Amino acid sequence: MSDPNHVIFRKLLERYPDLEACAAEIFAAGELLKNAAAGGNKILLCGNGGSAADADHITGELLKSFCKKRPIDKKFKERLKDLDQDAGADLAEKLQGGIPAISLTFHNALSTAFGNDVDPNMAFAQQAFVYAKPGDVFWGISTSGNAKNVYNAALVAKAKGLKVLGMTAKGGGKLKQISDICIAVPRTETYEAQELHLPVYHALCLYVEDALW
Repeated sequence: MSDPNHVIFRKLLERYPDLEACAAEIFAAGELLKNAAAGGNKILLCGNGGSAADADHITGELLKSFCKKRPIDKKFKERLKDLDQDAGADLAEKLQGGIPAISLTFHNALSTAFGNDVDPNMAFAQQAFVYAKPGDVFWGISTSGNAKNVYNAALVAKAKGLKVLGMTAKGGGKLKQISDICIAVPRTETYEAQELHLPVYHALCLYVEDALW
């Protein structure tokens, strides 16, 4: 489990004391994500509506620098410069280290085609089936915990051997039942749960970034 005394988690709980109710799950999620990222594995995310926006938001924080500089490997910088002195030098200066993360909400052509041809509740599951590799983490976001498309994707991820991280409102629904870790924030209203999800996932992204860089 992540260090509960880590400054990032201390600040989170100081600012949002209600999150003490799911503090153990937050710490465990930090360790899960850190280990996956350190091993070069992917994080697959999905949700609906505001939770879809959260999945995209998290992906953005992971793929590029968040609050710390993430310099790329010096040898790779030199390879870029050897290929093209000008463009390579520019890339070497501006590229940033990242954590492989894919938001399954983003592939509109696939999602609409699969929804039309097969079943709209299976579009995330199809992507999870194709993308998932051992060591990856599936991060499903559903305030009710009962979104069918998120649950189906979690089920596929679990069957593929992935650890499942759920993020829900109080209760957790079916997603909590299948999750290895479920952060069920202590709210029942959707918008209030989403308001607490944001500081939680910011803290998790900060923690992973701090650990790797």
